[in-house]
Amino acid sequence: MAKDRIKLDDLDQSCSLEQDDYKKQLKKYQLELLNMQLLLREQKKNVVIVMEGPDAAGKGGAIKRVVERLDPRLCRVYSVVKPTPEEYQHHYMWRFWNKLPPYGQLAIFDRSWYGRVLVERVEKFCTEAEWKRAYGEINEFERQLTDDGSIVMKFYLHISKDEQLDRFKRREADPYKHWKISDEDWRNRRHWSDHNAAAEDMFEKTSTPNAPWIVIPANYKWYARVKVVKNVAETLKASLKL
Repeated sequence: MAKDRIKLDDLDQSCSLEQDDYKKQLKKYQLELLNMQLLLREQKKNVVIVMEGPDAAGKGGAIKRVVERLDPRLCRVYSVVKPTPEEYQHHYMWRFWNKLPPYGQLAIFDRSWYGRVLVERVEKFCTEAEWKRAYGEINEFERQLTDDGSIVMKFYLHISKDEQLDRFKRREADPYKHWKISDEDWRNRRHWSDHNAAAEDMFEKTSTPNAPWIVIPANYKWYARVKVVKNVAETLKASLKL
């Protein structure tokens, strides 16, 4: 049966949490996640978490809430930027293999190998044949991981175009957040529809039973953060041998 295509700009962005409820739920799921991490270190499994979404969607804030109560010796966060000259000389997946976590540990990728079918597709950093071929390559890569015991979770945080503009302006006005905004962010915004179309194709072609996409409306940061932490904790609870 064909999957219903996810339309990003049709997501219900009214989902929210009050502050007291946010704090209570966050504390609950962070404790569950810590307990699952301690169990994970004793098993021949690892956790690979992918975070994607438009600029200013709150990926960094969600990642912070996932890891802030964990044992830092057993987790790593990788912020993925454009390839180095050396990395350009290899297959685009090459730079990710040596960042995969050892058994018993967790790694989060703030942007990932999905750049090939997202920004690289939209900005024409690769050919059409290359990004179309990448869907199968990525599915096979993730199948190899899950066959070996990896728990792969993929989150896409989405905000409305108006919310993104508001966050961009707040970043520009805040001297402590200037580093979060660049000309590249504004350029990407001009291709909003193209980026959405690429992401919607990505969900359709790479959301698999072993590594499904979880798409989260993120206009309300508290809601999105709790949703991510809850999903990680519950997925680990369902996947690990208790």
